[in-house]
Amino acid sequence: MALGVVILLLVDVIWVVSSELTSYIFKRQEYNKPFFSTFTKTSMFVLYLLGFLLWRPWRQQCTGTLKRRHSAFSEPLYVPVKFQDVPAEHSQFLIGDYESSASKKHRVRFSNVMEVRQLPSTQALEAKLSRMSYPAAKDHEAMLRTVGKLTITDVAKISFFFCFVWFLANLSYQEALSDMQVAIVNILSSTSGLFTLILAAIFPSSSSDRFTLSKLLVVALSMGGVTLVSFSSMDNPDEKGFIGSLWSLAGAILYAVYIVMIKRRVDREDKLDIPMFFGFVGLFNLLLLWPGFLLLHYTGFEAFELPSQLVWTYILINGLIGTVLSEFLWLWGCFLTSSLIGTLSLSLTIPLSILADIYMQKVRFSWLFFAGAVPVFLSFIIATMLCHYNNWDPVLVGLRRVYAFICRKHRIQRCAVCFDGCEMNAFHMAISCMAICTNRPFPDGVRITKVLQRSVLRVNLNVTWSPRG
Repeated sequence: MALGVVILLLVDVIWVVSSELTSYIFKRQEYNKPFFSTFTKTSMFVLYLLGFLLWRPWRQQCTGTLKRRHSAFSEPLYVPVKFQDVPAEHSQFLIGDYESSASKKHRVRFSNVMEVRQLPSTQALEAKLSRMSYPAAKDHEAMLRTVGKLTITDVAKISFFFCFVWFLANLSYQEALSDMQVAIVNILSSTSGLFTLILAAIFPSSSSDRFTLSKLLVVALSMGGVTLVSFSSMDNPDEKGFIGSLWSLAGAILYAVYIVMIKRRVDREDKLDIPMFFGFVGLFNLLLLWPGFLLLHYTGFEAFELPSQLVWTYILINGLIGTVLSEFLWLWGCFLTSSLIGTLSLSLTIPLSILADIYMQKVRFSWLFFAGAVPVFLSFIIATMLCHYNNWDPVLVGLRRVYAFICRKHRIQRCAVCFDGCEMNAFHMAISCMAICTNRPFPDGVRITKVLQRSVLRVNLNVTWSPRG
């Protein structure tokens, strides 16, 4: 657990340093090429595919896929047909008798043998686990993880579809870094969790994606903070605050689309091999997106120009450590801790980037920036908690308790008024009954008081349990 937390903290530091280095390349080294930077770093994900050479389970899965492609079932085995509950010596007699009767009545003639084929190992394992009881299957958790695992072909298809969304999300983030400070970009990019809540409610993949009052409050809190941070970014005349804010929000929306759509395609996260997925994303990015250089060059949006040797070194180091290694370390840290802690650790990039801009870039932020950073930071943490605990709606629970408390207090006040009137009526009724039943005065005042108290108590109990009360 402690090692996982240390790894996640290291990942936060790596991501902040990577963003600061990218901003340094764009502004100080005057190599403002977001498409080139995104293409190079995303293509370096292809290094994950070296796992087919180094990682034995991937090699076994690859050879198993090829074998299943050639023959899904084993070679046929022909076995004589035997009737149930009939001895073996009588089966041939019954078969012959059936053949003779079938020939007389001109019916379909069936074979005396049956064809038997063996299922593949994966399908046989699924069939075996499906026949087990729940406690018995729970004891084979390692086997359950392998059941339903996506094949290499399925992972490649999903990577091909999401390659473009992933690239556009990262390109928007790089474009925002070229226009604004790292702290502002990270704060606006953290709203991807809020857009994920909205899109998951519109395109739900499970019952836990329903929109609640708590999620609505978190969205409103985050949008208020984003508005303040966006206004604070417009105070600096040297930066394109409005355009950078749009790029940051566009990247957050695209990342939310990526998260929601991949969740609809893959219902369980353990079914998808994440390193293999990113490896194919890097491969398709390298093979399919290079024409973007020609498009941007001839349209004038980004002229193609190779960087200097120093900038090449910065980009390669940033891609290896800030992209490839950081993703592997983050997955490892989530495995050692939990997905909740891993997602909450992302929120630490906000204060770390603020400190990095203040002490390294000597940036001075206005009070609007800090007033907007706090609600965005809190909304990110709350949204993560709401996504982890699926059916938790604390706002609705609180409103119900307040409503119950108000109704209970009002009911108690009404009952108190009714009881006061009933006590007076009970007192007069008791005096009248005693006066009628007894023709003499009571010498003992204490005894009269106790009798009156018992009479009032009986009347109060009757009023309390009466349907009218």
